[in-house]
Amino acid sequence: MGSTEERQPTGTGRPTSRDVARLAGVSHTAVSFVFNGRAEGNLSPATQERIRRAAAQLGYRPDPVARGLRRRRTAVIGLVTDEIASSPFAGRLLRGAMETAWDSEHLVLTVDSGGDPAKEDAAVAELLDRRVDGIIYAAFSLRRVRVPEGLHRTHSVLANCIPEDDSLPAVIPAERAGGRTAARLLLDAGHRRIAHVGGLDDIASVERLRGFRDALRAEGITVPKEWVVRTGGEISGGHEGALRLLDGVPADRRPTGIFCYNDRVAAGVLHAATRLGISVPEDLSVVGYDDQEHMAAHLSPPLTTVALPHRAMGEAATRLLLDAIETGRTPPATVRRLACPVITRSSVGPAPIR
Repeated sequence: MGSTEERQPTGTGRPTSRDVARLAGVSHTAVSFVFNGRAEGNLSPATQERIRRAAAQLGYRPDPVARGLRRRRTAVIGLVTDEIASSPFAGRLLRGAMETAWDSEHLVLTVDSGGDPAKEDAAVAELLDRRVDGIIYAAFSLRRVRVPEGLHRTHSVLANCIPEDDSLPAVIPAERAGGRTAARLLLDAGHRRIAHVGGLDDIASVERLRGFRDALRAEGITVPKEWVVRTGGEISGGHEGALRLLDGVPADRRPTGIFCYNDRVAAGVLHAATRLGISVPEDLSVVGYDDQEHMAAHLSPPLTTVALPHRAMGEAATRLLLDAIETGRTPPATVRRLACPVITRSSVGPAPIR
């Protein structure tokens, strides 16, 4: 009559599947069935549960190397980035990728190239030498990218960028829809005199402005040319743009709402409004874009903004990659656009009556 203690593994090494079999009172094959996904139809639910309890008691985890050799996989995926390590959004995308991979018993090996194409090619080559199961390439900002050499030799997915040659699947934000959403926040609050401040010569800027114009056009509103002020993507650009629109302009002739290219621009607009004695949101409503961590929620007033779905992009790109790895089929080279959610705070109010 063996006690539980008698069935515990002897020695101090890592517990094995045979230790689990002894503790659960089952065959070694039964344990293999449970941890190789073949238990259904071969073992009763009660037996499966007994095996899992024994494994938990012993602290047993299947050997990923041995399992990878059997399946000709390593249970590791690579993630190559350009300059994302210096981005305030990097953590969200990486967490989304890592947690999704972990849920499927994969690890993520991350390499930041600093935007150097030669380093990108070298990073991909190194990951291929380590026999990763697939690779995600993620960009700091939404743009068309040169596909690093070697990505076509394994399962690969792009995140927050589009391949120049349209050869790989990509997951990106739905920027045009996000621009429409931002404009609708102001329209739904009764604003009809709405300006746009900031912007760069990139895909995101073009698409956000298109969405903004879409929403206003649908309401029969034409934006005056001088109310689209392209001043870049920094706080100084927002401050400069707001002064152009607001400084010395009578209240009944200036915009009552401003949609900003990003949250940094919005911070500059808020600063300019304070300097001019214009109250937000009583006299002027402001909408940002990005939901920049450690900034948007701490402005005065806290900024209503449209968030970039960085975590969702990391999750979606990883799921797409894992599906390709599992099925062995290359996904179609299509672009999937993810919704940009609204983060409501205090910078938008009803349009002032004038």
